[in-house]
Amino acid sequence: MNKTKRFCAIALAAMMAVTAFAGCGSDGGSSTASNGGGSNGGSGDSAATPTAPVGDTVADPLYGEGENGTIKLKVWGPPEAQDILKKQCVAFSEKMKDYGDVQIEVVPQGEADSATQVLTDAETAADVFGFACNNINKLVKAGALLEVTGAEKDLVESSNSAESVAAATVDGKIYAYPETGDNSYILVYDKSVVSDEQAKTLEGTLEACKAANKKFAMDAGNGYYSCMFMFTGGLKIDGYDDDGETQKFTDYDEATLVNTMMAFSKLLAVDYKDTLLNGETTKVVDGFKSGTVGAGIDGSWNFASAKEALGDNAGFAILPTIDVNGTATPIVNMFGYKLIGVNSQTAYPNTSIELAKYLAGEECQQERAEKLNWGPSNTTVAESDIVKNDQALTAILEQSKNSVLQVSVADTFWTPVGTFGNMIVDADKPLTEDAAKDLIKSTISNVRDE
Repeated sequence: MNKTKRFCAIALAAMMAVTAFAGCGSDGGSSTASNGGGSNGGSGDSAATPTAPVGDTVADPLYGEGENGTIKLKVWGPPEAQDILKKQCVAFSEKMKDYGDVQIEVVPQGEADSATQVLTDAETAADVFGFACNNINKLVKAGALLEVTGAEKDLVESSNSAESVAAATVDGKIYAYPETGDNSYILVYDKSVVSDEQAKTLEGTLEACKAANKKFAMDAGNGYYSCMFMFTGGLKIDGYDDDGETQKFTDYDEATLVNTMMAFSKLLAVDYKDTLLNGETTKVVDGFKSGTVGAGIDGSWNFASAKEALGDNAGFAILPTIDVNGTATPIVNMFGYKLIGVNSQTAYPNTSIELAKYLAGEECQQERAEKLNWGPSNTTVAESDIVKNDQALTAILEQSKNSVLQVSVADTFWTPVGTFGNMIVDADKPLTEDAAKDLIKSTISNVRDE
């Protein structure tokens, strides 16, 4: 693209932010979806062409301004969703055939890394891309996302859960389209080992695994999972300090937090130290396959694999309670959402917005729930039979009600909190009260990089 066209593209993107119309590992390869025609051959005569469904304040160069009269978009999505994403992009191109020839290249790119790639080189990045909600602040700060405004904003707010909308919001403005409502983890268990009743408590789950000579697997050294220890005790993240970078925490009751840490430590580092299998979450499904694991903490992205490994014995439940000084205390986790954003430097903002809106819409979320077992953010799909009759999706959506939103998480958070988790479950060093106090203080200081 020459400098003039690039300037116009950026100008279009900026105008869209203030006008009423604006609205994941394997190779997989890429593919191009197209309706196979519909272009006006470059005449640019919109009077003779149907009005595009993307609004009329600012028109995309949809009629002949693309290369040889064709709009070419690039979409990034996770490797495991490539087949469905390609199918959905073909369907979108077909819907657009009366307005122009829209060709879409689908490229595998995990949501965890897509933001980094966009920030590295926005001009060559995808026009539309999926990303994890914890990256939204840095993308907005860099000006990499088109704001969602007007009718598109109303649609996002009215059709998605309040939590997923909050995850797409920065400083009161929406910058992305919620794609899923399941980016988190719950208890996954073998029903032949752990009963549904035992799965309600951590004590019951561990005892069932021990009795069957099976392991309880979790990644206590990963801050994404070990944060449940502090969150359950009342210490939670609360955005950033005024500098926009330093992690801020909520106020907490030291005695409650200390008692909670000691309860986790007693169970995992003392009473059931030989039952705990601490390591990467791949150990959960791998253990189900080998018959060595009875239960574990695992994420929604592995639900399908767990079902395949356990068959009719696959069990899913919200995170269990833990007994803290005689009180059954629900375990609180970190809960994120997958979002779809529009690159602010796209040459075709209107078409990109339409595509993002379509991919994040009810029809596509329903299909992903059916085919990929992805939990929806769309409230209509969340009430559908495909979700209500699925134990895994029901559990993950229920867990979202007792969780901490995965946004505004500092880069300095993960390593210290992972170390914190390992120290809690260290079989050689069960926590004392004084040790728990020191560990909490040092972890907070390290996260805040003080």
